[in-house]
Amino acid sequence: MTSSVLYDVPGPRAKVRNRVYGVVSTVAIVGLIAFIGYKLDSTGQFQAGLWDDYEYSNTQQRILDGLLTTLKTFAIAAVLSVVLGTVLAAGRLSDHKPVRWAATTVVEFFRAMPLLIMIFLLYGAVFTSEPMWALIVGLTLYNGSVQAEIFRSGINAVPRGQSEAAYAIGLRKTQVMMGVLVPQAVRSMLPSIISQLVVTLKDTSLGFIILYEELLFVGKSFAEQTLPVNGVYAFIPMVIVFGSIYILLCLALSSVATWVERRTQRSRKGSPPAMPANDPNLPGAPGGQTA
Repeated sequence: MTSSVLYDVPGPRAKVRNRVYGVVSTVAIVGLIAFIGYKLDSTGQFQAGLWDDYEYSNTQQRILDGLLTTLKTFAIAAVLSVVLGTVLAAGRLSDHKPVRWAATTVVEFFRAMPLLIMIFLLYGAVFTSEPMWALIVGLTLYNGSVQAEIFRSGINAVPRGQSEAAYAIGLRKTQVMMGVLVPQAVRSMLPSIISQLVVTLKDTSLGFIILYEELLFVGKSFAEQTLPVNGVYAFIPMVIVFGSIYILLCLALSSVATWVERRTQRSRKGSPPAMPANDPNLPGAPGGQTA
């Protein structure tokens, strides 16, 4: 029997047991979904009349406006979080202890602070009339701190011999960082950076707590303002429609992360450069080395 490095290959009994577990789990999940669907249907959430409002151009325009607001907020917060992450990562890698301690304090504080509380405090204390900036600053501080750790770990993952060789030829730390370490670390950092941007996109939905008219707030307002059908409000259709939009946006960003990861893996393998046929250093070449 062959074995893997991480675990033993299952035998005949284990394979049968795993199949049984898989079938039971599948049946349980399907049963749970069917039960949820039955409960929703029994409370009238699947009535055709609840979906009629989505056919109007007015409703579609409101959804589009909320989507554009969400994308605008995400774009600004994404750029600012990457910039802040770069600055904090440089501070954490600094040779000066005060700078390193200050950057570490900022990173650990904002990573530990719940994002929802941070956004609410920023809105109530600073950006009372600007909910957009309360959301953007909150997203920037939290996600920038996480991005800083991604940058720092990516740079530290570069083999130490690279920086030692650069210092040996007389380069300064800034030159070593920008010319040697960062270009090599970018390959390993990109998928994680994009994955964190997916988190940033999802966190824009927290803007509804401060009455910022992003996509989730538009959906919630729309469900509350529509007339009930047979005493039922259109909350489940709202969750399905607006939840699907968020899922599609996140899947698009996740696919970018997957594509980047595959591209970087392919480029790492790379084929060695071909040796010119007339290279005089080749053994046996005219004027070249002999075996």
